[in-house]
Amino acid sequence: MKFSCPKCKSKIEIQKTFNKKMHVSCSKCGIEDILEFSKNPDEVFLEFLERFDKGLVTEKGLTEGLADEGIIRSEKEIKEMIGKISPEKFIEEILFSKKDFISDYKILKNSEPKMGCKVEELGLDENISDYLKELKINQFYKFQEDAIQEIVFGENIVIEAPTASGKTEAFLIPVIEKIKKESNQGKVFAIFVYPTKALARDQFPKIKKFADKIKINVKVFDGDTKIEERREINETPPEILVTNFDVLHYHLWHQTKFSSLLNSTKILVVDEAHVYSGIFGSNVHYIIKRLKRICNNKLQFVAASATLEDAKAFCEQLFGEKMQLVKGTGKKGETDFVMLFPSLRTQRKLMVELTKKLTDKNHKTMIFSNSHLNAELLAMQAKKQKINIKVHRAGLMANYRMSVEKQFKEDKLQAISCTPTLELGIDVGNVDCVISSTIPVNRLTQRIGRAARKGQRGYAFLVLGNDPISQYYKNHPDDYFEDVEKIYIDPNNPFVEEFQILAMACDKPISKHELKEHQEVIEHHMIEGNIIESNNRIIPNFEKINLILNDYSIRGIGKSIDIFLNGKKVGDRTLPIALEELHKDAIYFLAGSRYKVKELNYPEKNYAKIERIPKDYPYYTKSLTEEWPTIETIFEKRNAGGIEIAFCKLHIEKKVYGYVNIELGQEVTQGEKVMLDKPLEYDFITKGIVFHAPRPLKIMEESEDEEYAEASGYHATEHVVIEGSNMITGGVSQDLGGISLGTSGLIFIYDGAIGGSGASKSLYDRFEKALERSMHIVKECPCKNEAGCPRCTFSYRCGNNNEFLHKYSALEILERINSGEKTELIDPVEGDKPLV
Repeated sequence: MKFSCPKCKSKIEIQKTFNKKMHVSCSKCGIEDILEFSKNPDEVFLEFLERFDKGLVTEKGLTEGLADEGIIRSEKEIKEMIGKISPEKFIEEILFSKKDFISDYKILKNSEPKMGCKVEELGLDENISDYLKELKINQFYKFQEDAIQEIVFGENIVIEAPTASGKTEAFLIPVIEKIKKESNQGKVFAIFVYPTKALARDQFPKIKKFADKIKINVKVFDGDTKIEERREINETPPEILVTNFDVLHYHLWHQTKFSSLLNSTKILVVDEAHVYSGIFGSNVHYIIKRLKRICNNKLQFVAASATLEDAKAFCEQLFGEKMQLVKGTGKKGETDFVMLFPSLRTQRKLMVELTKKLTDKNHKTMIFSNSHLNAELLAMQAKKQKINIKVHRAGLMANYRMSVEKQFKEDKLQAISCTPTLELGIDVGNVDCVISSTIPVNRLTQRIGRAARKGQRGYAFLVLGNDPISQYYKNHPDDYFEDVEKIYIDPNNPFVEEFQILAMACDKPISKHELKEHQEVIEHHMIEGNIIESNNRIIPNFEKINLILNDYSIRGIGKSIDIFLNGKKVGDRTLPIALEELHKDAIYFLAGSRYKVKELNYPEKNYAKIERIPKDYPYYTKSLTEEWPTIETIFEKRNAGGIEIAFCKLHIEKKVYGYVNIELGQEVTQGEKVMLDKPLEYDFITKGIVFHAPRPLKIMEESEDEEYAEASGYHATEHVVIEGSNMITGGVSQDLGGISLGTSGLIFIYDGAIGGSGASKSLYDRFEKALERSMHIVKECPCKNEAGCPRCTFSYRCGNNNEFLHKYSALEILERINSGEKTELIDPVEGDKPLV
């Protein structure tokens, strides 16, 4: 329904503010008012008319009042922020819109990269130099010169440089040079590994063009390689093989003809190495170890990575080798950067409006969301605004994703709503603008790298959200630029080790003297009969382990639930998250549409059947869960300030017992509860931390219900520590789960991945900083609610419908921790109510 302005008869807008008020405004004549929250817009409008008739509605606008409350910036502050910059008209409109708090505006400049030597000065093969001149490359960047020399010399190196800065040339040229020198024809000399088939296929033409000029054979071998191409590769092996780790893993343990080609490899190049964090990275660590075992030569390693806090240390852990760092800068370019906090509307509404503004100006735009649900919801709302947009995310079929990339590249699509799958170097053509939800600064830079990729001016918008870390960056924008992502792997994940040792035995028999560091696991497998001793060597018992290895995915541990629509498989989701998203009657999002789960078959056959629902169906769902932790082993303990914290092996029992219906467009994180007839249960082993929080004695004294105030304070503290530490630990909060145990003060934060991913270890190592930041988040949040709000204590992942939360109790707990109050760990007691 449209409401008319009582003064000028133009359209009146009614928006919910971030601190749960209603903002009523007319953009034409400028009258506006702030009223108490109501779900019914008619009621809000009637109250507004009543206040207008009484002369209580200001005609000068509320700018000063809103600025005083920290809802928007004053014009004076924005002008100071702009300074001597001359923003374009549409950027000015965004900055002065008075709908959002402008946290920061600046021009991000890439300085002129350091130049290196002339092409002919490097003593390269003449054919290589001639081809570079054909490409109009007469001089290398300094980092390219350094990388080429180190690789030719045989060093293991990490090339760290932004997107589109010339990393590929930095490793491709020296590899080709080495092949020419060693005349290695008819054997695989180098393997180039990419994290996805799509990226490998995207990079292949560039590599092939270069190699063809020098008469070097290069081929792609992946799941999409046709049978005749496979035969050709097996019969005439290329010098350079382009593939992925899934293919290497499969062919090594199956001992295929293809795997025997790998023995001659001398160089392994891993592009986009920063992708291999968590469980995937732990598996890759072992696949590299397996490749070393079967190769006849000592392997040389080259990693190329986006900007990381410590790329060298991470790659040394991933490859299990000492490495040297070569660091490059991006191409010269300028990007207008705006950090906005949506105080008078929702994050999604702001992102859709920015997309509309930019696409109306014919700027091709990529919008990054941090979850597949948000990417789907955003595209759904953008389509209603007549924006030509499609979704691109993992979990959609590969051919659909490729068609979206192709349409965008060919200018048939104005915008893509995507998840980080498009963060990798896939070339989707010209991109003018990037709009992103909150992510670590180095990943934002990676995304921005796309915006000015062809040398034009780029635009980047970081849209803060309805969450604690956004609340923090609103008030401390400079800290955002300090919080560089820390990525992590856990090579000691016991489940990964267990599977990978079996795979090693399949690749090649294990001799008695090797793999001493895995002796315990080898003995366990021998007792189980998975491997057997024969002629003094350990060989696999294929009958027993075939099934185990066939079910195993290197990208995540655990089984998946297959999703079917009208009898056809349309996607899958891994356990345990699948139970939260695919229980009976759950609303599931897929490729821009919503479906309802009509049947979940678990744990017998592990499938879910979905059905279409009407477009105007008003809800989506969120599960209600219960968890119980048991400490199995303590790996290490230390004191963070005064509190004792332990890093340990945990057994988590998880139960999905119901769900809530949440209205579309309402960003509240609470809804109407529905219980499942039969709870879904799942248990797993992982790693995590536990600490004992001090008691909020002052708040308990003032409270009518001491027990509620105490338990809710611990629960709120658990939420804030996970959400608020997000950027300190490299954006891993989505990889973490948390449990506070009743009034015991025990708080557990654990890796969501089975066996552990390294995320909680990352938090353990930086715990003091996380606790300090958590205190600031709660202290600086302007909400007055006892429970808090999405900007401080609420979590969109809460399994308790964001109930049992006490903001002031959490603040007291965090202040006590930060002032150095001492606590010691205690044992959990049966009967404590777990809050997740």
